[in-house]
Amino acid sequence: MLRKVFKTGNSMVVSLPRDLIDLLGVGEGSDVSVELDREHRQIIIRPVETPIAAAGVDKDFARQVSEFITEYRPALESLAKK
Repeated sequence: MLRKVFKTGNSMVVSLPRDLIDLLGVGEGSDVSVELDREHRQIIIRPVETPIAAAGVDKDFARQVSEFITEYRPALESLAKK
């Protein structure tokens, strides 16, 4: 899979296709670990286990909740103000 590197602000970015994001079980706002394998000139991206998943909550459920919050954040914040 070929991807382009592009600049956004002061950072260089590589976009990841949705199917890879889904396989990693991450979404917008998720924490990931980024490591450099100098010997093989590779970048390794791993999801960081969230405390909720570490506490025994099903990872798929935690991902769905995270995606729901991300998608409906403006509505949830509006409801919280009432």
